[in-house]
Amino acid sequence: MNTFLILQTLTTGASETQAVNEASTADGIQQVDVSILELLLEGGIYIMAPLALMSMIAIYVFIERTLAIRKAEKVAPDFMDKIRDYISQGSFESARNLCQDSDTPMARMLDKGISRIGKDLKDISVAIENIGKLEIYNLEKNLSSLATVAGAAPMVGFLGTVIGMVNVFLDMETAGTVRVEDISSGTKQAMITTIVGLIVGIIAYMAYNNLVSKVSKVVHKMEATSIEFIDILEEPAS
Repeated sequence: MNTFLILQTLTTGASETQAVNEASTADGIQQVDVSILELLLEGGIYIMAPLALMSMIAIYVFIERTLAIRKAEKVAPDFMDKIRDYISQGSFESARNLCQDSDTPMARMLDKGISRIGKDLKDISVAIENIGKLEIYNLEKNLSSLATVAGAAPMVGFLGTVIGMVNVFLDMETAGTVRVEDISSGTKQAMITTIVGLIVGIIAYMAYNNLVSKVSKVVHKMEATSIEFIDILEEPAS
């Protein structure tokens, strides 16, 4: 008999506990069932709008620069061999036509160098170097914007957090009472801007470093190409 009562008590308690858990779960689902858009809008339009603009700028710059750098890297494997053959044959016009058809930083540098053939090697080298500087500038175009987004986005997010916390204290001062709901709601709103700002900043920072690495590889190819071209010009004199 005692055993039966104990089992009945445990069964009843378990049922009540399950009912309470289900009710709590249902309440919890209702509380967290918020779309990402609604959650982002809670951060405040005046802070989230600049962050959204920064994220679009970062995406545009990354895609545009990636395509431009990829185009600059495309050089035919036998490009320098053809340049060597044309120069050794004295077909400078054919060599320039090849460079103009290639439409890459390396080709434009060589085109300038070929146009100066007949002058001192130092003058040719300086001309190639000047064109190389312009090409590097074009490759690095808009990278500063990406770096700005990487640094500014977290700061804008933190500014939104500070403004949000100030609003929380102002509301508490106006109401004259302190409720946990008001504090948690205001704090959540303030934290959202910091989270979004950090996400935008981290992604922009990684994109910036990725592009800088790709530009460095292209610059290295440009330097190697210019050195090889000068060596080709020195070959007949050797």
